[in-house]
Amino acid sequence: MVTVVTDSCASLPASLVEELAIEVVPYYVHTAIGTVRDGVDMPPDEFYEWLKDAPAWPTTANPSAGEYLEAFRRAAKRGDSAVIVSMTGTGSGGYQSALLAKRLAEQELPELAVEAVDTQQVALAHGWAVIQAARAAQAGQSLADVTQVARKTAETAFVAFTNDTLEYLQRGGRIGKVASMVGDLLSIKPVIGMRDGMPSPLGVGRSRQGAYKRIVALALNRFPEGSTVRAALMHVAAPDEVEKFRAMLTDKYNVVEWMKAQLSPALGVHSGPGTVGISLIGADV
Repeated sequence: MVTVVTDSCASLPASLVEELAIEVVPYYVHTAIGTVRDGVDMPPDEFYEWLKDAPAWPTTANPSAGEYLEAFRRAAKRGDSAVIVSMTGTGSGGYQSALLAKRLAEQELPELAVEAVDTQQVALAHGWAVIQAARAAQAGQSLADVTQVARKTAETAFVAFTNDTLEYLQRGGRIGKVASMVGDLLSIKPVIGMRDGMPSPLGVGRSRQGAYKRIVALALNRFPEGSTVRAALMHVAAPDEVEKFRAMLTDKYNVVEWMKAQLSPALGVHSGPGTVGISLIGADV
């Protein structure tokens, strides 16, 4: 039996984590009231409410190799193999910690075969790779096959999001202060996606609805209209707003599975409350 291990930035609904027996290693969020384990010590809704008036902007940190190793120890009690499916190793140190843990596991747990996948993705694009890998594992597929499912899903996934303001991206160091001020002055709504493993601007809208249309247009470049897809609606403290994507996607695609999830605090501090977006994968991965 293959155990799928991931980090909290996958932003998976708790019900799926339990159903698919996924091992989740939390990131850390350093705040003015202390350090919290992502998704463990403070419920996301409570965290994002606190974030609105935070006296100092939080920072984030990836798990240590020891924490990934502990997940591998739990995996060894359940089966003979594990695969760690990590958020982008270009944008975070989590993948490097996982690789070190893999080497440690080879010494301490020789009976456990371990593979590692750098998805080069974030949010629910990363999350879909974890979910599909875990489904393959539950179906009894081999470690090599489960690993391949994770890689293929990550390579083909689409993800993009937008927000009312560029302020949070500026606070998190993703864009410069001048760009943030000009963008907000012009009411520009950024569309952010992934390029080469890093969050990158993919376009802009002059309104929220314009940004939503731009996101769907970008998705259509990846998955042509009429495609059969699995769709994730992702948000930060905006569960009603993100629902506006549902009709837009239903109009363009045959959606065979929906997922709706709030981004983990370790991601949300970099995009801010009000963030909404989508992630799509093909139904056949």
